[in-house]
Amino acid sequence: MKNRCVPSLAGRWRSAALLTLAVLCAVLATVGRGSASTLSEDFSSDPATRQWRSFGASSLFRWNNASQNLEVTWDSSETNSFFFRPLGTILTKSDDFSFAFDLRLSDLRYGISSGKTDTFEIAIGLFNSRTITNANYFRGSGQNSIYGVRNLVEFDYFPDAGFGATFSSTVVSTNNRIKPAHNFPLEMTVGDLFRISLSYTASNQTLRMAALKNGAPYGLSPGNSLADLVLTSYPDFRVDAFGISSYSDAIQTGPQNFWGSVLAHGSVDNVVINASDPPAQMLRLSPGTQPTAAEFLARTNWVYTLERSLDLANWVPASAPAPGRDGVLTIRDTIQSAAAAFYRIRSERP
Repeated sequence: MKNRCVPSLAGRWRSAALLTLAVLCAVLATVGRGSASTLSEDFSSDPATRQWRSFGASSLFRWNNASQNLEVTWDSSETNSFFFRPLGTILTKSDDFSFAFDLRLSDLRYGISSGKTDTFEIAIGLFNSRTITNANYFRGSGQNSIYGVRNLVEFDYFPDAGFGATFSSTVVSTNNRIKPAHNFPLEMTVGDLFRISLSYTASNQTLRMAALKNGAPYGLSPGNSLADLVLTSYPDFRVDAFGISSYSDAIQTGPQNFWGSVLAHGSVDNVVINASDPPAQMLRLSPGTQPTAAEFLARTNWVYTLERSLDLANWVPASAPAPGRDGVLTIRDTIQSAAAAFYRIRSERP
C-alpha cells in the first residue's frame, strides 16, 4: 500500500492509494479539518526543507542561518524573480485570508537602470505560481493585454521619487485589472523594523492593511491608519502561493519619464498566513464498492474529478467533473477495471 497527500503548484490537493486486484488495501492518509489553515515561518531553519522554492534569479534570496531570517535583494535589473511557498489551495474573492510579515530594509535606491529614473516597487504577497512563469509578465507594464500581470494580492512599497514614498495594497485580477490603495507620503525608513499585515474579508470584499514600525502603529494621520481596498464589483483573482517578488523593469508602458527601477537589500521574517482549508480533506476509498468510490470532505466553489493511474505517471479522468458542496462528496470510478490502480482527486476553481 502507498498513499500520499500533497498540494501541487496549481493548488490542487492530490491523494492516492494502491488497490490490489480491485481490493482496497488501506484507507488513504487523513488530513485534519478546521475552519482555516495557518502557515507560520520564522526561518529558524533552512526554508528549502519546508516547500519554499525560487523562480528566476535564485541568488537574490538567501537564508541566513546566523540571523535566522531570509535575506532578500530586490533588483529590477534582473529577470523576474520570486521566492515562495505554495498554500495548498487556491484563494479567490470568496475566501477569507490574511498574511503578515516582518520587513527590514538595509538600503534602498531607485533609478538604478539606464533610462528608468523613476520609482519602482518592492513587493511581498500572494500570487499564482503558474502565472509568474509567463515570459510576458512585467509588473511595470500596468494594464496591458500582452505584458500585464495577473492574479496578485500584494504589499508594495515605492521609494520617494518626487511624489512621496508610498505604501500600497494592490490586487490584480485574472484579466489584468489593477486596483491599488495608495498611502503617501509614508516612508519605509532604512534600518527600522516594519510589521506589515493584510487581511481580506469575503463578506464585504474588503482588503485591509495595517503596519507597525518598531512595534508602534504606523500610518497616515489621524490614527496611523492605512486605506482599505474595496473589491466590490471588481473581477476575481486566483492566488495559490505566498512569496517575495523582485520584479523586472525590462518592459514598461506609458511616458518614458515615468519608467522606474529599484535596488534594495533587506530581510524578511516571521511570516504568518491564514487561509481557507484545502479543498479536499479526509479522503478515503470506500471498500467493497463497485465501481470504486472516493469519499471526502468537499467545499463549495470547487469542481472535483476522480483520476486514476496504473503507474503514478500517467493519469486519466475516472469520472465527470462534479461540483463541490460543503460536506461529504462521493465520486465513483466510471472506468473501473480489475487491474491495480492509483487514485487521486483533482480540485479546481471554476
